[in-house]
Amino acid sequence: MSALLSNKPVADRRGFIGGSDARVIMGADEAALMRLWREKRGEAAPEDLSGNLLVQLGSVTEPLNRAWYERVTGRRITNVQKHLRHPVHRWMAVTLDGMVEELGAVFEAKFMLPWSFSEEAAAQKHVAQLQHAMWVTAARRAALSIVTGGGQWVEIVVFADPLYQHLLLTAEKRFWRCVESGERPCLFGIEPPRPPVEAVRVADMSASNAWAELAGLFRATRAPATAHEKAKSELKRLMPEDAKEAFGHGLRAKRAKSGAISFEMLTWEEDRGATQQ
Repeated sequence: MSALLSNKPVADRRGFIGGSDARVIMGADEAALMRLWREKRGEAAPEDLSGNLLVQLGSVTEPLNRAWYERVTGRRITNVQKHLRHPVHRWMAVTLDGMVEELGAVFEAKFMLPWSFSEEAAAQKHVAQLQHAMWVTAARRAALSIVTGGGQWVEIVVFADPLYQHLLLTAEKRFWRCVESGERPCLFGIEPPRPPVEAVRVADMSASNAWAELAGLFRATRAPATAHEKAKSELKRLMPEDAKEAFGHGLRAKRAKSGAISFEMLTWEEDRGATQQ
């Protein structure tokens, strides 16, 4: 039986921000952020994860995850556990699960529980770690390889997002200044964009009641909606070019200074009053 995996020595992680740190820095858990700050300053020991079963499952299934990815995709994983630092921001680093040789993509292996798994949630959960790793390695994509406790394997392709990486770099710079100065950090406080995820499957929504209800509404309102948009377009064409306002038959059109035309419904009394003006 394999021994439980222990944390790396404190000195290994004090001098840089890694991928797992990025998730804390971009997260909403203030207590976790303060704990990470104290760890980087050497004021607290790293959190002991030897008793965290999910973390241990992720660690011991990583070789299987990597082998399964290679078997299914036919691609080769290199640079396993290679430690890299950013060429400019030396306080940014990553210890790779690997790189997909044929794609030049970051490889990230994860274990997730089946009852809490969805592809969108998985990509969102690991977005900071993946974008951090892509930034350090100058990769344009990442392969998130997930094994679930339900015997399922899923690959999610996530592409580098310049906007998210800008937010990430700003937050990490701010945090690292706090590490160096001793100033207490605060949560970054900006909701990042959702990571772009490559769509790779066809979903059957026949069993979804919500989908059924909304699909029925969509089908029932499609023709009226099309007629509405056509009528609005024709009404704009009919409005005299020198008119700032037009009305009649329960409808008023107004032309803004920008030239945009908007419409509003009138009650019978409002329509009658406008006609008598």
